[in-house]
Amino acid sequence: MSLLPENLVRYQKFLSFMLKYWNSDLLNDTTSQAMDEETVSSFSEYDQSPEELVEDLKQMGPTYIKLGQLLSTRPDLLPDRYLKALASLQDDLPPIPYEEVREIVEYEIGTKISKAFNSFDEDPVASASIGQVHKAELRSGKQVAVKVQRPGIRKKFLDDLKTLEEVAALAVKHTQIGKQYGFDDVFAELKRIMLQELDYLREASNLVTLGTNLKEYRRLIVPQPIPDYTTSKVLTMEYVKGKKITSVSPLKKTENDYTPLVDELVHAYLKQIVSDGFVHADPHPGNIHLLENDKIALMDLGMVAKFSNKMQDFLLRLLLALSKNDGEEIADILLEMSEQQKDFSESAFRKDISVIVENNRNSTAKDLQTGRLLIQMNRSAAKNGIYLPVDVNILGKILLNMDQIIAFLAPEYDLQEAVRKYMDKLVQNKMIKELAPEELFSVLLESKNLLEHLPSRFNKISENLANNEFKVIVDAIDEKRFTDGFQKVANRITLGLIIASMIIGAAMLMSIPSSFTIFGYPGLAILFFLLAAFGGVYLSYTILFKDE
Repeated sequence: MSLLPENLVRYQKFLSFMLKYWNSDLLNDTTSQAMDEETVSSFSEYDQSPEELVEDLKQMGPTYIKLGQLLSTRPDLLPDRYLKALASLQDDLPPIPYEEVREIVEYEIGTKISKAFNSFDEDPVASASIGQVHKAELRSGKQVAVKVQRPGIRKKFLDDLKTLEEVAALAVKHTQIGKQYGFDDVFAELKRIMLQELDYLREASNLVTLGTNLKEYRRLIVPQPIPDYTTSKVLTMEYVKGKKITSVSPLKKTENDYTPLVDELVHAYLKQIVSDGFVHADPHPGNIHLLENDKIALMDLGMVAKFSNKMQDFLLRLLLALSKNDGEEIADILLEMSEQQKDFSESAFRKDISVIVENNRNSTAKDLQTGRLLIQMNRSAAKNGIYLPVDVNILGKILLNMDQIIAFLAPEYDLQEAVRKYMDKLVQNKMIKELAPEELFSVLLESKNLLEHLPSRFNKISENLANNEFKVIVDAIDEKRFTDGFQKVANRITLGLIIASMIIGAAMLMSIPSSFTIFGYPGLAILFFLLAAFGGVYLSYTILFKDE
């Protein structure tokens, strides 16, 4: 780690921010609320106002703005007025001047805006921490949205991430909480996800993949990119007219039953998590838009999560156990997918899981519990010396955001029942997918190899049995280490007997007159005493300091 002069400003800003909020009532109450502990004070007045927190994050730079956006989707942690203030970080940032936008777009796509588009709105539709979106019309007449990355944002992001990476490493090395929660692992995953947002070509690829995966859901729309006008810093995609899903008026909510729409949204996310392993990882209300035709558009595919086949199986079992409120099964699955310290407490962890699950029993969407309980389980695991994969945290964050959307559109929606209802179908689809021709071919090859070698192996076993040459080797102990230990004991006993004999012999020689003397005593007796003394000291040293 190196603190170069050009980096000192970043460290000074970070330390100033931490010193300001570290011992604040807001942080103390937030931590207590997250852990379901009794809070020290009520969520009323704090030293720092919501507006002050927002301004501080803006001053810190784009990376911290992104962290603030993530925090704004945590209704289980902060009061409503802080959530609303942080939500402004998602679309109320100062826009990039149009001249800069024009220069970036023309440089990236290699042609004048006037040649590429019939029209290009100078005022942005939305302005975020990484880029801003302009409405435009292609020469074909197609309406599109053009997302332009802020100039210099990559360097700022990388600098801030470097600072956070070094702080996370220090926390793991020097603090118990850093080790418990694996700050370095969590940050590494956060860094990977956040860096994805800086590459619009990757986001365009994500849009295509998700659109293909969700094509069966007629009420869901994933805007597709326009490849000819997309680069790593400019993303041109289909324009959809809608608004944040949480900005739907109470009157419209009363007039419409959004339960079928929520049902399809939940089904689609379960499919992403369990069947596809490719998930829209940032489904906060700003990225989920309700269109005029009552369809839902999934926006901003910069952040996606990818789960391995093995992790999909774990998450499938975990979601099923959650839907059944089966605390024992949940604990079994979490322990199976985790790593444990030597002094981990399995009994305390199982007790915590049972309490968390029991508190969540019979809750509806308006209680916002589904994602929150996963976060609580992760905290319990860390407290008891158990390391859960980062994937569990990602799933918890996704479900937290989904909880918020579902609770707004259908407060009485039973998410657990929906999971149980759809999981059978998802399991069947997953099994069919795993029985694809290429998978069956691999199984057939393995079976062919087994059948080819089976006769010769049976023949060899029967021949060894007939000749009484069949052996079973049990690797229970290290035989060499075991015999070495006995040999060491025998050597020590022998050396002890020799030393004792020398002392007895020396004592007997003391009474025999001799012309050879040392310090006035018979010389041979003294030599035996000295040899016995040195031998005793050496034996004691070896036993005390070198024996394993």
